[in-house]
Amino acid sequence: MRIHFKFRFTTRAILLMMLCIGNNAITTAQTNQLDTLLTEAIFYMGDTIPCSTLATVRVDCRLTEAQKNALAQYNRLRNAVYQTYPYARQAGIILNDINDHLVHISERRKQKQYIHSREKELRRDFTNPLVNMTIYQGKVLMKLINRETGNNCYEIIKEYKGGLTARFYQTVAFFFNSNLKQPYEAGGDDRVVEQIVKEVQRLYGFPEIARRSTRGATAGF
Repeated sequence: MRIHFKFRFTTRAILLMMLCIGNNAITTAQTNQLDTLLTEAIFYMGDTIPCSTLATVRVDCRLTEAQKNALAQYNRLRNAVYQTYPYARQAGIILNDINDHLVHISERRKQKQYIHSREKELRRDFTNPLVNMTIYQGKVLMKLINRETGNNCYEIIKEYKGGLTARFYQTVAFFFNSNLKQPYEAGGDDRVVEQIVKEVQRLYGFPEIARRSTRGATAGF
């Protein structure tokens, strides 16, 4: 009897210990931070819904021939604007300053003298850059000068050098497939040029100096 009682007591003790150990293990597993998964969530109509942000997926495709040509034309134009806008801006500053002074000079002879004195400044600053420009860059430059001064190149030459000289340079420009009288339409045909100009201004911190048309402000010679 004693042996049987001891066996039953030992068996019960072992079972009780196993239950205690099992309960501790379950409690530990339920409260272990390593078993807790954190996730983002949103509140939608009173419910908490798990959510996650997917990684960005880049999808590339081949350009068509038309897209390649359009991209090449845009890059060519953008490069030309970057190359010529600083010169157009400097020319605009000088020409606008000349116009401002000529408004206060009524005598033609003194106007001529003043123009000739400033002409040396223009030749000094722009002769070498103009010689090294391509025909395409020259066309873009003429548009940008129109933008900065409000006058096309034909009007500028006519006002400062005379109608005959302007017609001569217009004829020369014709043989180079260009036009001194080409307009600048920031909201029309030249809107892409205008966007690139704004990009250059932001990049280099150029303040805006563009003026509206000043045609007729000075006398022609």
